[in-house]
Amino acid sequence: MVQAPVSGDPFEALGDPNRRDILRLLSGGDKPVQEIAAAMPISRPAVSRHLRLLKDAGLVAEQAQGTRRIYHLQEQGMHAVQAYLEGIWGDAAARFRLLAENTDRTSGR
Repeated sequence: MVQAPVSGDPFEALGDPNRRDILRLLSGGDKPVQEIAAAMPISRPAVSRHLRLLKDAGLVAEQAQGTRRIYHLQEQGMHAVQAYLEGIWGDAAARFRLLAENTDRTSGR
């Protein structure tokens, strides 16, 4: 299975609730398009467009099985999002800890 180059922004892809629902569905395991579409309140063509955006962002990948396309979470894309968020929140937590440790408790500041 060849990994497609990432051309989209994963955070933009995560901004849509339908795409987040698709990711939740895929977190339970690989699924064909028709199974994803059956679980969604949107049309199958709309599901296909959302899957294409998620694929472009590196969050999902597809594999052909006969005439069916089976989608799964792309671990590398999910790890990139997780690492970014951990970096942001890790830096913020470190600054907060430093501030808390250097606050004069007697003066209330």
